[in-house]
Amino acid sequence: MGYTISRLSSVKQSASASISEKARLMRAQGKPVVDLGLGEPDFDTPIHIIDAAYRAALNGETRYTNTSGTHALRSAVSEKFLKENNLHLPPNQVFVANGAKQVIFNALMATLEFGHEVIFCAPYFDSYRNMVKVLGGEITVIQCRAEDNFILSPEALEHAITPATRWLILNSPSNPAGAVYRAAQYRALGDVLARHPHVLVMSDEIYEHIVFDNVEFVSFAAVCPELCDRTLTINGVSKAYAMTGWRIGYGGGPTELINAMTTIQSQICSGASAISQAAALAALTGPQDCVEAFRNSYQARRDLVVEAVSKIDGLKLQPPEGAFYALIDAREALKRRAMTDVEFVHELLDRAGVAAVPGSVYEMPGFFRISTASNHAILEDAMNRIASLVQKSPSGVAA
Repeated sequence: MGYTISRLSSVKQSASASISEKARLMRAQGKPVVDLGLGEPDFDTPIHIIDAAYRAALNGETRYTNTSGTHALRSAVSEKFLKENNLHLPPNQVFVANGAKQVIFNALMATLEFGHEVIFCAPYFDSYRNMVKVLGGEITVIQCRAEDNFILSPEALEHAITPATRWLILNSPSNPAGAVYRAAQYRALGDVLARHPHVLVMSDEIYEHIVFDNVEFVSFAAVCPELCDRTLTINGVSKAYAMTGWRIGYGGGPTELINAMTTIQSQICSGASAISQAAALAALTGPQDCVEAFRNSYQARRDLVVEAVSKIDGLKLQPPEGAFYALIDAREALKRRAMTDVEFVHELLDRAGVAAVPGSVYEMPGFFRISTASNHAILEDAMNRIASLVQKSPSGVAA
C-alpha cells in the first residue's frame, strides 16, 4: 500500500498468536511441533452450553440483540457478580461484547485522550499495550519482580501516578505470571487510589475460576467498594467454560462508562452474536461442575510443569497460583548460552519444535511463557524437548 497509519507503527500482532501461526505453518510442513504459545483451553465446550446455542438458533434467536447484550444475559452476569464477587451491579451497569478484549478496548476508547497515561504492572498481557498505543495513550510500566510474586506494591503505584494518569490495569489471576492478589494487597492499593480520584481502575478477572492450592480469589471492587464508581470489572466465559471461540466477554462498572462503551459498540459491531449470548447464558446459569473439573485438571498440569522445570539446570519457575501459564525464569540458562529470550524462543521452536512466547513481550526479559492448557502427554513431551535443548549448547553439542 502507498500509505501508513502512524498510530499503528508501534502496534504489532499479538505475540502468542504470531508464534502459534508459525507453529501451525511448521506443522503443515510435516514438522512435529508442540504449540504452547497460545493460551486456550483444550477442553470441548460442555454439551449443555452447545445445546442451548442450538435451541436458540432453532427458536429464531438469530437477529440483532441490544447493543450492550440481551437483558437475560446481562441479568445473569449481574447475578453472578452479586453471588460470586459481592458486587452490586444491576443489569444496566453490565456490558457484553465480543470477548473480554473488546470490553477492554471499548472502555479505553471511551475514556482515553492523546497523552493520557495507563499504568501496567509488568509482566502484563501484551494486548493491553497495543490497545493503548493505537488509541494514542501513553504507557507507564511498573516492574513487579518474581521475588515479590509479581505483585504491585502500593509504594510503586504511588510513585507512578501523575496528573495525566487515566487508568490502572490490574489482572488477577494474571497472564503471564499466574499471580493472584490477596484482599490485603488490594486494600493497600485502594488506599493509594483513594488519594487520586482522577484514576480509573480496570480489573481483568478473566481467569477468576482458575486458582490453585486453595488460594481464595477476590475482586478488587469488592475489597475497595468506595472505588466502585471508577472501577470496571472485566470477565467472560472463554477461559472458565472452554468457550474461546464463542467470543463473549462482559464487564460491570459505573453507568456513565457503560453507556459510553455501548455508544462505541453501536458504531463498531452493533453487538455480540445472539447465539453466543444464549450459550453464555447457559454457561452462567447452568451446571457448574465443569468449572471445577477444568480447574482440577489445570492444577495437575501446573504441577507437572513445575516439577519438570525444577529438574532442568538453568531454569526456575515460581509455582503459578492461577491461570494456565508458566512464566519460566531462564536468565541463568540464557547467560550461559549468550542469547536473549527472543533468540532462545526462536531456537526452541526451530530446533526443539516447541512454541513459546519470549518474556520480553511482557517486559520481563530473560523469561519465557508457555501455556499449560494442554494435556499431560503433550506437556511431558514439550518439557522433555525443552530440557534436551537447554542441556545442549547453541551449536547442538551437549553442554
